[in-house]
Formats: sequence, structure tokens, C-alpha cells
Amino acid sequence: MSTPLLSLDGVSRHFGGLKVLQEVHLDVPQGGVFGLIGPNGAGKTTVFNLTTGLLPVTGGTIRFEGRDLAGMKPHQITRGGIARTFQNIRIFKEMSLLENVMVGMHAQLRYGAFGLLASSGLFRSEERRARDRARELLSWVKLDHKSEDVADNLSYGDQRKLELARALATEPKLLLLDEPVAGMNSTEKTDLMHEIRNIAGRGYTIFMIEHDMRFVMGLCEHIAVLNFGRIIARGGPDEIRNDPQVIEAYLGREEDEATSEGAAS
Repeated sequence: MSTPLLSLDGVSRHFGGLKVLQEVHLDVPQGGVFGLIGPNGAGKTTVFNLTTGLLPVTGGTIRFEGRDLAGMKPHQITRGGIARTFQNIRIFKEMSLLENVMVGMHAQLRYGAFGLLASSGLFRSEERRARDRARELLSWVKLDHKSEDVADNLSYGDQRKLELARALATEPKLLLLDEPVAGMNSTEKTDLMHEIRNIAGRGYTIFMIEHDMRFVMGLCEHIAVLNFGRIIARGGPDEIRNDPQVIEAYLGREEDEATSEGAAS
């Protein structure tokens, strides 16, 4: 069995007496789209925050390509090959789409402060390379025709796509998507599903948190379910869809419903 790209081994995170994650074991394989689902408050975003260095683990180990991420700063983790988007869109609204994507490339550019100040040949060459790459990434999400537009003028769905293109600008090996279709209409969701599928087809590994079950089931080859800080199920879409623990986590137990109805009557 191949080594997972990302591995959480007994990971816990406590906030005082609140145990948000409890000994989570999770392996994200290389390639394809992996989904993490669960009810609100299950701890899904905390998994992302721990993986990207925004929070330290209380216990356990997170490894990326076999390397322990403990003690690494978020920018170091990004340079190491992990990028993410957020539930709340974080773009530079007064900048153009092209400039937004180029911001994501700063760690990849080879000129230093001297090259920038001197406007050296290397600076000009790298700047052209960055612009060409930014336009290419915008084309992946069908926004290249708006590359010079101000980001604030985009629709909500297109702002989500822009954030995705900027994350790809860091040249990640693993892309974390935190509720990518939150707030989107059905047409926007279908469009983004197509773009994500194309990105995965280009060789990127995608690890996604999402509440929209139709979106998850239509996109993810592998799914894990988190409930009350613990992994309760793993498998393909059909296994997850029919797992009794998953049904209970989302819908509640039938006997609980019957009890509630009896008490009400």
C-alpha cells in the first residue's frame, strides 16, 4: 500500500475543556478528490487549521509526504506544497484578477529585493513568467477573459473561482478546499464541480470539506465522516450514503424521533 500524501495519526485538539478533535486517524491518498464531511461543529475546519499550521495540535502527529508538520509556520507549510481556500472568501478586492493570482506566486519567484529594486533582467523575466502562469490558471477556471477586471466586480461564484486560481498559484501538491460551494446557486455549483474535476485531472490532490452532499457524492472518490470530533466512517460515496452511523449523525435516530413525537402528543 502506498504512503498517503497526508496522514493524521491520533490527532486531538482541545480548547480548554472542549475536545474539538479526539484521536483522529485519517489518510489522504495521492491523487483524486478526498472529502471530509460531518454535521456543523464536528471539527472539520479545525482539521484544516491544524494541517496548515494555524493551530497547534494538542496530541498526535500530522505528516505530509512523510514529514512531521509540527512546529512549522503557515508560510513554511505553503512553500512545502499545501494550499487552501477558506469558508469566507479572502481576495484583494481592489486588485485585478491577474494581480490576485500573481500574489499567490511570491514564494515561487526567484528574484530577491535587489532584483526588484534594480529592475534586473531576472526580475523582468520572472514577472513575465508570473503573468503568463497567472493567465493560464485563470483560464483553468474560465476567468482569463476578465484578467484585468477588478476582483470586487466579480459575481460571488467567480470570486470563489478566483480564490481557487490563487491557491493553485502556490504550485501545491495538496489543495485544501473549505466549503468551496458555500453560498453558490445550483449553476455555479455545477460549474465549480467541473473545474475541480479538471484540476484533479491535471494531477493535483484535493482534500475538501463541504456540506452539500450532492456535490460531495458527485465529486469525491474517498470520503471520511467526522462527528463530535471523531471519525465514524470511511469509504466510497455508496458506502457512506448507506452507512447507519452516518445516517444517524445527519438525521438522528428513529427512536429519538419517536420519543420526541410521543412527548409532544
